Amino acid sequence: MLRVTGLNLSLNHPEEALAAAIRERLRIAPRDLVRYTIARRAHDARDKDDIQLVYSVDVTVRNEGQVLARTRRDRGVGPTPDTGYRFVTTMPAGHAGPRPIVVGAGPCGLFAGLILAQMGFRPIILDRGKVVRERTQDTWGLWRRGRLNPESNVQFGEGGAGTFSDGKLWSQIKDPRHLGRKVLTEFVKAGAPEEILTEAHPHIGTFRLVTMVESMRRTVEALGGEYRFSHRVDDLVLEERPDGTRRLTALKLSTGETLAADAPVVLALGHSARDTFHMLHDRGVALEAKPFSIGVRIEHPQSWIDRARFGACAGHPDLGAAAYTLSHHCSNQRTVYSFCMCPGGTVVAATSEPGRVATNGMSQYSRNERNANSGIVVGIDPARDYPGHPLAGIAFQRHWEERAYAAGGGDYRAPAQLVGDFLADRPSTKLNIVIPSYRPGITPTNLNACLPEFAITALREALVAFGRTIPGYDHPDAVMTGVETRTSSPVRIPRGDDFQSINTANLFPAGEGAGYAGGILSAAVDGIKVAEAVARAMIAA
Repeated sequence: MLRVTGLNLSLNHPEEALAAAIRERLRIAPRDLVRYTIARRAHDARDKDDIQLVYSVDVTVRNEGQVLARTRRDRGVGPTPDTGYRFVTTMPAGHAGPRPIVVGAGPCGLFAGLILAQMGFRPIILDRGKVVRERTQDTWGLWRRGRLNPESNVQFGEGGAGTFSDGKLWSQIKDPRHLGRKVLTEFVKAGAPEEILTEAHPHIGTFRLVTMVESMRRTVEALGGEYRFSHRVDDLVLEERPDGTRRLTALKLSTGETLAADAPVVLALGHSARDTFHMLHDRGVALEAKPFSIGVRIEHPQSWIDRARFGACAGHPDLGAAAYTLSHHCSNQRTVYSFCMCPGGTVVAATSEPGRVATNGMSQYSRNERNANSGIVVGIDPARDYPGHPLAGIAFQRHWEERAYAAGGGDYRAPAQLVGDFLADRPSTKLNIVIPSYRPGITPTNLNACLPEFAITALREALVAFGRTIPGYDHPDAVMTGVETRTSSPVRIPRGDDFQSINTANLFPAGEGAGYAGGILSAAVDGIKVAEAVARAMIAA
Protein backbone atom coordinates (compact mmCIF):
# COMPACT_ATOMS: atom_id res chain seq x y z
CA MET A 1 0.00 0.00 0.00
CA LEU A 2 1.18 3.51 -0.79
CA ARG A 3 0.83 6.75 1.20
CA VAL A 4 0.21 9.78 -1.03
CA THR A 5 0.39 13.17 0.67
CA GLY A 6 -0.29 16.75 -0.39
CA LEU A 7 -3.35 16.27 -2.57
CA ASN A 8 -4.97 19.71 -2.76
CA LEU A 9 -8.59 20.05 -3.89
CA SER A 10 -11.04 22.92 -3.85
CA LEU A 11 -13.34 23.26 -0.85
CA ASN A 12 -16.45 22.16 -2.72
CA HIS A 13 -14.87 19.46 -4.86
CA PRO A 14 -17.03 16.56 -6.09
CA GLU A 15 -16.43 13.18 -4.49
CA GLU A 16 -14.85 11.69 -7.60
CA ALA A 17 -12.23 14.47 -7.72
CA LEU A 18 -10.08 12.79 -5.07
CA ALA A 19 -9.75 9.56 -7.04
CA ALA A 20 -8.91 11.58 -10.13
CA ALA A 21 -6.21 13.49 -8.22
CA ILE A 22 -4.70 10.21 -7.00
CA ARG A 23 -4.56 8.79 -10.51
CA GLU A 24 -3.00 11.96 -11.85
CA ARG A 25 -0.40 12.08 -9.10
CA LEU A 26 0.59 8.43 -9.56
CA ARG A 27 0.20 8.54 -13.35
CA ILE A 28 -1.99 5.47 -13.46
CA ALA A 29 -5.08 4.46 -15.40
CA PRO A 30 -8.49 4.17 -13.66
CA ARG A 31 -8.30 0.36 -13.72
CA ASP A 32 -4.98 0.44 -11.80
CA LEU A 33 -6.47 2.23 -8.77
CA VAL A 34 -7.83 -0.64 -6.68
CA ARG A 35 -8.96 1.31 -3.60
CA TYR A 36 -8.02 4.18 -1.33
CA THR A 37 -8.77 5.43 2.18
CA ILE A 38 -8.27 8.89 3.62
CA ALA A 39 -5.41 8.93 6.12
CA ARG A 40 -5.56 12.63 6.95
CA ARG A 41 -7.52 15.69 5.93
CA ALA A 42 -6.67 19.31 6.64
CA HIS A 43 -7.52 22.67 5.13
CA ASP A 44 -5.34 25.47 3.81
CA ALA A 45 -7.04 28.84 4.33
CA ARG A 46 -4.09 31.10 3.63
CA ASP A 47 -5.99 32.37 0.58
CA LYS A 48 -9.54 33.04 1.79
CA ASP A 49 -10.71 33.29 -1.82
CA ASP A 50 -9.42 29.81 -2.65
CA ILE A 51 -9.53 27.61 0.46
CA GLN A 52 -8.17 24.16 -0.24
CA LEU A 53 -8.74 20.78 1.36
CA VAL A 54 -5.45 18.90 1.72
CA TYR A 55 -5.53 15.09 1.75
CA SER A 56 -3.16 12.27 2.57
CA VAL A 57 -4.45 8.92 1.35
CA ASP A 58 -3.47 5.27 1.55
CA VAL A 59 -3.75 3.68 -1.87
CA THR A 60 -3.79 0.13 -3.20
CA VAL A 61 -2.69 -0.03 -6.83
CA ARG A 62 -1.81 -2.64 -9.38
CA ASN A 63 1.93 -2.99 -10.04
CA GLU A 64 2.96 -1.12 -6.90
CA GLY A 65 6.66 -1.59 -7.59
CA GLN A 66 6.38 0.06 -10.98
CA VAL A 67 4.44 2.99 -9.50
CA LEU A 68 7.04 3.49 -6.79
CA ALA A 69 9.84 3.43 -9.34
CA ARG A 70 8.03 5.93 -11.53
CA THR A 71 7.39 8.35 -8.63
CA ARG A 72 10.70 7.91 -6.80
CA ARG A 73 11.47 11.65 -7.03
CA ASP A 74 8.11 12.57 -5.48
CA ARG A 75 8.63 12.94 -1.73
CA GLY A 76 4.88 12.80 -1.23
CA VAL A 77 4.64 9.19 -2.44
CA GLY A 78 5.99 6.21 -0.55
CA PRO A 79 5.05 3.04 1.28
CA THR A 80 2.31 3.46 3.87
CA PRO A 81 3.94 3.57 7.33
CA ASP A 82 3.18 0.78 9.77
CA THR A 83 1.27 2.55 12.57
CA GLY A 84 0.20 -0.58 14.43
CA TYR A 85 1.07 -0.78 18.12
CA ARG A 86 3.01 -3.76 19.48
CA PHE A 87 3.41 -4.50 23.16
CA VAL A 88 7.03 -4.55 24.32
CA THR A 89 6.31 -7.52 26.60
CA THR A 90 3.48 -9.31 28.39
CA MET A 91 3.10 -10.75 31.86
CA PRO A 92 2.74 -14.54 31.88
CA ALA A 93 -0.89 -15.62 32.25
CA GLY A 94 -1.97 -16.25 35.81
CA HIS A 95 0.80 -14.15 37.36
CA ALA A 96 -0.21 -13.12 40.89
CA GLY A 97 2.93 -11.22 41.90
CA PRO A 98 3.45 -7.52 42.67
CA ARG A 99 1.23 -5.00 40.90
CA PRO A 100 2.44 -1.66 39.52
CA ILE A 101 0.85 1.48 40.92
CA VAL A 102 -0.20 4.47 38.83
CA VAL A 103 -0.74 7.75 40.69
CA GLY A 104 -3.15 9.96 38.76
CA ALA A 105 -6.02 9.17 36.40
CA GLY A 106 -5.53 11.95 33.86
CA PRO A 107 -4.54 11.23 30.23
CA CYS A 108 -1.05 10.07 31.21
CA GLY A 109 -2.13 7.88 34.09
CA LEU A 110 -5.09 6.57 32.11
CA PHE A 111 -2.89 5.31 29.28
CA ALA A 112 -0.14 4.07 31.59
CA GLY A 113 -2.79 2.03 33.38
CA LEU A 114 -4.43 0.87 30.16
CA ILE A 115 -1.19 -0.32 28.57
CA LEU A 116 -0.08 -2.07 31.75
CA ALA A 117 -3.49 -3.77 31.97
CA GLN A 118 -3.34 -4.83 28.32
CA MET A 119 0.08 -6.37 28.96
CA GLY A 120 -1.32 -8.33 31.91
CA PHE A 121 0.18 -6.42 34.85
CA ARG A 122 -3.13 -5.62 36.66
CA PRO A 123 -2.22 -2.07 37.77
CA ILE A 124 -3.61 -0.25 40.80
CA ILE A 125 -4.62 3.30 39.78
CA LEU A 126 -4.91 5.93 42.50
CA ASP A 127 -6.51 9.34 42.13
CA ARG A 128 -7.09 12.00 44.76
CA GLY A 129 -10.34 13.06 43.09
CA LYS A 130 -13.64 11.36 42.34
CA VAL A 131 -15.07 9.32 39.48
CA VAL A 132 -15.78 11.51 36.50
CA ARG A 133 -19.56 11.84 36.97
CA GLU A 134 -19.26 12.94 40.60
CA ARG A 135 -16.34 15.15 39.71
CA THR A 136 -18.43 16.84 37.02
CA GLN A 137 -21.09 17.70 39.60
CA ASP A 138 -18.45 19.22 41.90
CA THR A 139 -16.96 21.21 39.04
CA TRP A 140 -20.35 22.63 38.13
CA GLY A 141 -20.73 23.52 41.81
CA LEU A 142 -17.89 26.03 41.40
CA TRP A 143 -19.08 27.30 38.05
CA ARG A 144 -22.72 27.76 39.04
CA ARG A 145 -22.60 28.47 42.76
CA GLY A 146 -19.03 29.54 43.54
CA ARG A 147 -18.38 26.48 45.72
CA LEU A 148 -14.92 24.95 45.35
CA ASN A 149 -14.10 21.36 46.33
CA PRO A 150 -10.27 21.34 46.57
CA GLU A 151 -10.14 17.59 45.89
CA SER A 152 -12.68 17.40 43.05
CA ASN A 153 -12.56 20.12 40.40
CA VAL A 154 -11.25 21.00 36.96
CA GLN A 155 -7.77 19.80 37.92
CA PHE A 156 -8.39 16.77 40.16
CA GLY A 157 -10.41 13.64 39.46
CA GLU A 158 -10.90 10.95 36.85
CA GLY A 159 -9.84 12.17 33.41
CA GLY A 160 -7.56 14.92 34.70
CA ALA A 161 -7.53 18.53 33.51
CA GLY A 162 -8.03 17.41 29.91
CA THR A 163 -11.62 16.38 30.63
CA PHE A 164 -12.70 20.02 30.98
CA SER A 165 -10.98 21.37 27.90
CA ASP A 166 -11.42 21.52 24.16
CA GLY A 167 -10.35 17.89 23.93
CA LYS A 168 -7.61 18.67 21.41
CA LEU A 169 -5.96 15.50 20.15
CA TRP A 170 -2.95 16.73 18.24
CA SER A 171 0.57 17.54 19.26
CA GLN A 172 3.89 18.64 17.81
CA ILE A 173 5.91 15.96 19.61
CA LYS A 174 8.17 13.68 17.61
CA ASP A 175 6.41 10.33 17.37
CA PRO A 176 8.43 7.92 15.22
CA ARG A 177 6.62 4.89 16.70
CA HIS A 178 3.17 6.35 15.98
CA LEU A 179 2.13 6.04 19.62
CA GLY A 180 -0.32 8.85 19.02
CA ARG A 181 -2.16 6.53 16.69
CA LYS A 182 -2.52 4.02 19.51
CA VAL A 183 -4.03 6.78 21.66
CA LEU A 184 -6.53 7.79 18.99
CA THR A 185 -7.44 4.17 18.27
CA GLU A 186 -8.19 3.51 21.93
CA PHE A 187 -10.28 6.67 22.08
CA VAL A 188 -12.35 5.48 19.13
CA LYS A 189 -12.85 2.11 20.84
CA ALA A 190 -14.10 4.06 23.87
CA GLY A 191 -16.65 6.01 21.85
CA ALA A 192 -14.85 8.86 20.12
CA PRO A 193 -15.94 9.62 16.53
CA GLU A 194 -13.85 7.79 13.93
CA GLU A 195 -13.05 11.08 12.22
CA ILE A 196 -10.36 11.74 14.84
CA LEU A 197 -8.27 9.15 13.00
CA THR A 198 -8.22 11.28 9.84
CA GLU A 199 -8.73 14.92 10.78
CA ALA A 200 -5.51 16.95 10.98
CA HIS A 201 -6.69 18.72 14.15
CA PRO A 202 -9.10 16.33 15.85
CA HIS A 203 -10.96 17.24 19.01
CA ILE A 204 -13.62 15.62 21.17
CA GLY A 205 -15.02 18.03 23.74
CA THR A 206 -15.94 17.57 27.38
CA PHE A 207 -19.23 15.67 27.18
CA ARG A 208 -17.76 12.94 24.97
CA LEU A 209 -14.59 12.75 27.04
CA VAL A 210 -16.65 11.95 30.13
CA THR A 211 -18.22 8.84 28.59
CA MET A 212 -14.93 7.78 27.01
CA VAL A 213 -13.08 7.95 30.32
CA GLU A 214 -15.75 5.77 31.89
CA SER A 215 -15.48 3.25 29.07
CA MET A 216 -11.70 3.04 29.37
CA ARG A 217 -11.97 2.54 33.13
CA ARG A 218 -14.26 -0.45 32.51
CA THR A 219 -11.71 -1.85 30.04
CA VAL A 220 -8.88 -1.57 32.58
CA GLU A 221 -10.98 -3.19 35.29
CA ALA A 222 -12.02 -6.03 32.96
CA LEU A 223 -8.32 -6.74 32.42
CA GLY A 224 -7.67 -7.00 36.17
CA GLY A 225 -6.78 -3.38 36.93
CA GLU A 226 -8.13 -1.61 40.00
CA TYR A 227 -9.13 2.03 40.55
CA ARG A 228 -9.09 3.70 43.95
CA PHE A 229 -10.60 7.19 43.93
CA SER A 230 -10.35 9.74 46.75
CA HIS A 231 -6.91 8.27 47.52
CA ARG A 232 -4.36 11.08 47.67
CA VAL A 233 -0.68 10.22 48.10
CA ASP A 234 0.45 12.15 51.18
CA ASP A 235 3.92 10.72 51.75
CA LEU A 236 6.60 8.34 50.49
CA VAL A 237 8.33 5.56 52.39
CA LEU A 238 11.94 5.37 51.21
CA GLU A 239 14.61 2.77 51.82
CA GLU A 240 18.14 4.11 52.13
CA ARG A 241 20.64 1.60 50.75
CA PRO A 242 24.20 0.99 51.92
CA ASP A 243 25.59 2.28 48.64
CA GLY A 244 23.91 5.67 49.18
CA THR A 245 21.07 5.14 46.73
CA ARG A 246 17.46 4.96 47.78
CA ARG A 247 14.30 3.22 46.68
CA LEU A 248 10.60 3.92 47.04
CA THR A 249 9.01 1.07 49.01
CA ALA A 250 5.53 2.32 49.94
CA LEU A 251 3.02 5.14 49.63
CA LYS A 252 1.17 6.72 52.56
CA LEU A 253 -2.35 7.63 51.50
CA SER A 254 -4.92 10.15 52.69
CA THR A 255 -7.11 7.21 53.76
CA GLY A 256 -4.55 6.32 56.43
CA GLU A 257 -3.39 3.26 54.50
CA THR A 258 0.23 2.49 53.69
CA LEU A 259 0.32 0.85 50.26
CA ALA A 260 3.38 -1.29 49.61
CA ALA A 261 5.22 -0.44 46.40
CA ASP A 262 6.60 -3.88 45.63
CA ALA A 263 6.46 -3.00 41.94
CA PRO A 264 7.19 0.32 40.17
CA VAL A 265 5.14 3.46 40.85
CA VAL A 266 4.15 5.71 37.93
CA LEU A 267 3.82 9.31 39.15
CA ALA A 268 1.36 10.98 36.74
CA LEU A 269 0.31 13.90 38.92
CA GLY A 270 -0.81 16.59 36.50
CA HIS A 271 0.42 20.17 36.64
CA SER A 272 -1.61 21.37 39.64
CA ALA A 273 -0.72 18.90 42.42
CA ARG A 274 1.13 21.59 44.32
CA ASP A 275 0.91 19.96 47.75
CA THR A 276 2.34 16.75 46.30
CA PHE A 277 5.24 18.64 44.73
CA HIS A 278 6.02 20.11 48.16
CA MET A 279 5.89 16.64 49.71
CA LEU A 280 8.26 15.27 47.05
CA HIS A 281 10.67 18.12 47.73
CA ASP A 282 10.52 17.49 51.47
CA ARG A 283 11.37 13.83 50.83
CA GLY A 284 14.37 14.77 48.73
CA VAL A 285 13.07 13.64 45.32
CA ALA A 286 15.01 15.52 42.65
CA LEU A 287 12.97 18.46 41.32
CA GLU A 288 13.81 21.48 39.20
CA ALA A 289 11.95 24.64 38.22
CA LYS A 290 10.59 24.67 34.70
CA PRO A 291 9.44 27.44 32.33
CA PHE A 292 5.74 28.08 31.86
CA SER A 293 3.58 31.07 30.87
CA ILE A 294 1.18 33.58 32.38
CA GLY A 295 -1.52 35.73 30.83
CA VAL A 296 -5.25 35.96 30.27
CA ARG A 297 -8.13 34.44 28.33
CA ILE A 298 -9.38 36.58 25.45
CA GLU A 299 -12.87 36.26 23.93
CA HIS A 300 -14.27 37.36 20.58
CA PRO A 301 -17.54 36.40 18.90
CA GLN A 302 -16.79 33.22 16.95
CA SER A 303 -18.34 34.83 13.87
CA TRP A 304 -15.60 37.47 13.90
CA ILE A 305 -12.88 34.81 13.85
CA ASP A 306 -14.71 32.78 11.19
CA ARG A 307 -14.93 35.77 8.85
CA ALA A 308 -11.33 36.81 9.50
CA ARG A 309 -10.00 33.31 8.76
CA PHE A 310 -12.38 32.02 6.11
CA GLY A 311 -13.90 35.09 4.46
CA ALA A 312 -16.97 34.27 2.38
CA CYS A 313 -16.53 30.57 3.21
CA ALA A 314 -17.24 31.14 6.92
CA GLY A 315 -19.75 28.60 8.14
CA HIS A 316 -18.86 25.96 5.55
CA PRO A 317 -19.49 22.49 7.09
CA ASP A 318 -16.07 21.18 6.00
CA LEU A 319 -14.33 24.00 7.87
CA GLY A 320 -16.26 24.23 11.12
CA ALA A 321 -15.48 26.90 13.68
CA ALA A 322 -12.24 28.70 12.84
CA ALA A 323 -9.20 28.39 15.08
CA TYR A 324 -5.98 30.37 15.12
CA THR A 325 -2.38 30.23 16.29
CA LEU A 326 -0.57 33.48 17.05
CA SER A 327 2.88 34.43 18.28
CA HIS A 328 4.76 37.71 18.66
CA HIS A 329 8.26 38.44 19.94
CA CYS A 330 8.08 41.71 21.85
CA SER A 331 10.54 44.56 22.22
CA ASN A 332 11.00 43.70 25.93
CA GLN A 333 12.37 40.30 24.84
CA ARG A 334 9.22 38.44 25.87
CA THR A 335 7.23 36.15 23.58
CA VAL A 336 3.43 36.32 23.62
CA TYR A 337 1.48 33.49 22.04
CA SER A 338 -1.97 31.97 21.85
CA PHE A 339 -2.50 28.93 24.03
CA CYS A 340 -5.23 26.28 24.04
CA MET A 341 -7.46 28.13 21.57
CA CYS A 342 -11.09 26.98 21.94
CA PRO A 343 -13.37 27.72 18.98
CA GLY A 344 -17.01 28.06 19.92
CA GLY A 345 -16.22 27.47 23.57
CA THR A 346 -16.28 28.98 27.03
CA VAL A 347 -13.83 30.34 29.57
CA VAL A 348 -13.94 28.23 32.72
CA ALA A 349 -12.90 28.54 36.34
CA ALA A 350 -9.88 26.25 36.72
CA THR A 351 -8.66 26.87 40.25
CA SER A 352 -7.96 23.99 42.61
CA GLU A 353 -7.13 25.99 45.73
CA PRO A 354 -9.32 28.19 47.94
CA GLY A 355 -8.82 31.94 47.65
CA ARG A 356 -7.34 31.83 44.14
CA VAL A 357 -8.67 32.37 40.61
CA ALA A 358 -7.27 30.63 37.53
CA THR A 359 -8.86 30.33 34.10
CA ASN A 360 -8.85 27.85 31.24
CA GLY A 361 -10.83 27.24 28.06
CA MET A 362 -13.29 24.50 27.17
CA SER A 363 -15.33 23.45 24.13
CA GLN A 364 -17.89 20.80 23.42
CA TYR A 365 -17.59 18.59 20.35
CA SER A 366 -20.00 20.83 18.41
CA ARG A 367 -17.98 24.00 19.11
CA ASN A 368 -21.17 26.00 18.69
CA GLU A 369 -21.05 28.41 21.63
CA ARG A 370 -21.17 32.15 20.93
CA ASN A 371 -17.53 33.03 21.57
CA ALA A 372 -14.06 31.94 20.57
CA ASN A 373 -11.56 32.06 23.40
CA SER A 374 -7.85 31.51 23.77
CA GLY A 375 -5.14 31.97 26.29
CA ILE A 376 -2.89 34.89 25.37
CA VAL A 377 0.16 34.23 27.47
CA VAL A 378 3.68 35.47 28.04
CA GLY A 379 6.56 33.04 28.30
CA ILE A 380 8.49 33.13 31.58
CA ASP A 381 11.48 31.18 32.87
CA PRO A 382 13.04 30.32 36.24
CA ALA A 383 16.37 32.10 35.84
CA ARG A 384 14.72 35.39 34.95
CA ASP A 385 11.42 35.39 36.83
CA TYR A 386 11.42 32.98 39.78
CA PRO A 387 15.00 31.95 40.57
CA GLY A 388 16.46 30.20 43.55
CA HIS A 389 14.15 27.31 44.40
CA PRO A 390 12.66 24.36 42.47
CA LEU A 391 9.16 25.27 43.71
CA ALA A 392 9.44 29.02 43.15
CA GLY A 393 7.21 28.77 40.09
CA ILE A 394 4.37 27.48 42.27
CA ALA A 395 4.75 30.49 44.57
CA PHE A 396 4.74 32.74 41.49
CA GLN A 397 1.49 31.18 40.25
CA ARG A 398 -0.18 31.42 43.63
CA HIS A 399 0.71 35.09 44.04
CA TRP A 400 -1.00 36.16 40.83
CA GLU A 401 -3.96 33.82 41.35
CA GLU A 402 -4.51 35.41 44.78
CA ARG A 403 -4.36 38.87 43.20
CA ALA A 404 -6.93 37.79 40.62
CA TYR A 405 -9.21 36.41 43.35
CA ALA A 406 -9.11 39.74 45.18
CA ALA A 407 -9.61 41.79 42.01
CA GLY A 408 -12.60 39.64 41.08
CA GLY A 409 -14.34 40.33 44.38
CA GLY A 410 -13.23 37.44 46.58
CA ASP A 411 -15.95 34.99 45.54
CA TYR A 412 -14.36 33.20 42.53
CA ARG A 413 -15.61 35.76 40.04
CA ALA A 414 -12.77 36.61 37.69
CA PRO A 415 -11.34 40.06 36.91
CA ALA A 416 -12.00 41.15 33.33
CA GLN A 417 -11.19 44.11 31.12
CA LEU A 418 -12.07 45.29 27.64
CA VAL A 419 -9.17 45.22 25.21
CA GLY A 420 -9.70 48.90 24.44
CA ASP A 421 -9.44 49.80 28.13
CA PHE A 422 -6.43 47.52 28.61
CA LEU A 423 -4.59 49.19 25.73
CA ALA A 424 -5.50 52.64 27.09
CA ASP A 425 -4.47 51.66 30.64
CA ARG A 426 -7.82 52.46 32.22
CA PRO A 427 -10.12 50.24 34.28
CA SER A 428 -13.23 48.78 32.68
CA THR A 429 -16.53 49.64 34.32
CA LYS A 430 -18.89 47.86 31.92
CA LEU A 431 -18.89 45.49 28.97
CA ASN A 432 -20.23 46.09 25.48
CA ILE A 433 -20.63 43.80 22.47
CA VAL A 434 -18.81 40.71 23.72
CA ILE A 435 -20.60 38.79 26.47
CA PRO A 436 -18.05 36.94 28.63
CA SER A 437 -18.68 33.24 29.17
CA TYR A 438 -16.80 32.75 32.46
CA ARG A 439 -18.82 31.42 35.36
CA PRO A 440 -19.48 32.13 38.23
CA GLY A 441 -19.11 35.59 36.67
CA ILE A 442 -16.69 38.44 36.03
CA THR A 443 -15.88 41.77 37.64
CA PRO A 444 -14.92 44.62 35.27
CA THR A 445 -11.67 46.09 36.57
CA ASN A 446 -8.05 46.75 35.62
CA LEU A 447 -5.94 43.67 34.97
CA ASN A 448 -2.82 45.58 35.94
CA ALA A 449 -3.37 44.32 39.48
CA CYS A 450 -3.30 40.68 38.35
CA LEU A 451 -0.24 40.47 36.10
CA PRO A 452 3.45 41.34 36.37
CA GLU A 453 4.46 44.58 34.65
CA PHE A 454 6.54 42.82 31.99
CA ALA A 455 3.51 40.74 31.00
CA ILE A 456 1.27 43.81 30.74
CA THR A 457 3.79 45.59 28.52
CA ALA A 458 4.22 42.54 26.28
CA LEU A 459 0.48 41.88 25.99
CA ARG A 460 -0.24 45.46 24.94
CA GLU A 461 2.32 45.27 22.15
CA ALA A 462 1.24 41.79 21.03
CA LEU A 463 -2.49 42.58 20.87
CA VAL A 464 -1.87 45.33 18.32
CA ALA A 465 0.37 42.99 16.30
CA PHE A 466 -2.26 40.24 16.41
CA GLY A 467 -4.83 42.76 15.15
CA ARG A 468 -2.76 43.14 11.99
CA THR A 469 -2.81 39.36 11.49
CA ILE A 470 -6.50 38.83 12.34
CA PRO A 471 -8.51 41.97 11.66
CA GLY A 472 -10.59 42.83 14.71
CA TYR A 473 -8.49 40.84 17.14
CA ASP A 474 -7.64 44.02 19.06
CA HIS A 475 -11.24 45.28 18.84
CA PRO A 476 -11.93 47.55 21.84
CA ASP A 477 -14.89 45.41 22.94
CA ALA A 478 -13.07 42.07 23.04
CA VAL A 479 -12.91 40.80 26.61
CA MET A 480 -9.84 39.67 28.55
CA THR A 481 -10.36 37.54 31.67
CA GLY A 482 -7.61 36.81 34.18
CA VAL A 483 -5.57 34.97 35.02
CA GLU A 484 -4.20 32.11 32.95
CA THR A 485 -1.45 30.47 35.03
CA ARG A 486 -1.83 26.71 34.48
CA THR A 487 -0.38 26.55 30.97
CA SER A 488 2.01 23.80 32.03
CA SER A 489 3.74 22.45 35.09
CA PRO A 490 6.14 24.87 36.81
CA VAL A 491 8.14 21.82 37.97
CA ARG A 492 10.09 19.05 36.29
CA ILE A 493 10.90 15.75 38.01
CA PRO A 494 14.11 14.66 36.23
CA ARG A 495 14.26 11.04 35.09
CA GLY A 496 16.91 8.89 33.49
CA ASP A 497 16.96 6.86 30.30
CA ASP A 498 15.16 4.11 32.21
CA PHE A 499 12.33 6.61 32.99
CA GLN A 500 13.00 6.39 36.74
CA SER A 501 13.65 9.40 38.97
CA ILE A 502 17.33 10.22 38.85
CA ASN A 503 17.69 9.82 42.63
CA THR A 504 14.75 7.67 43.74
CA ALA A 505 14.57 4.15 42.33
CA ASN A 506 11.17 2.58 41.67
CA LEU A 507 9.59 6.01 41.05
CA PHE A 508 8.68 6.73 37.40
CA PRO A 509 7.73 10.42 36.85
CA ALA A 510 5.39 10.84 33.88
CA GLY A 511 3.25 13.24 31.93
CA GLU A 512 2.54 16.91 32.20
CA GLY A 513 2.99 17.27 35.95
CA ALA A 514 6.48 15.81 35.74
CA GLY A 515 7.36 18.17 32.90
CA TYR A 516 7.33 15.69 30.02
CA ALA A 517 4.12 16.55 28.16
CA GLY A 518 1.71 19.36 27.35
CA GLY A 519 -1.83 18.41 26.43
CA ILE A 520 -3.95 15.28 26.17
CA LEU A 521 -2.15 13.52 23.31
CA SER A 522 1.43 14.12 24.43
CA ALA A 523 0.54 13.16 28.02
CA ALA A 524 -1.09 9.95 26.84
CA VAL A 525 1.92 9.11 24.66
CA ASP A 526 4.25 9.67 27.60
CA GLY A 527 2.02 7.38 29.68
CA ILE A 528 2.53 4.63 27.11
CA LYS A 529 6.30 5.09 27.12
CA VAL A 530 6.50 4.99 30.91
CA ALA A 531 4.21 1.95 31.09
CA GLU A 532 6.56 0.15 28.71
CA ALA A 533 9.54 1.05 30.90
CA VAL A 534 7.70 -0.24 33.97
CA ALA A 535 6.84 -3.49 32.19
CA ARG A 536 10.44 -4.04 31.15
CA ALA A 537 11.63 -3.37 34.69
CA MET A 538 9.14 -5.86 36.13
CA ILE A 539 10.03 -8.60 33.65
CA ALA A 540 13.74 -8.06 34.29
CA ALA A 541 13.34 -8.15 38.08
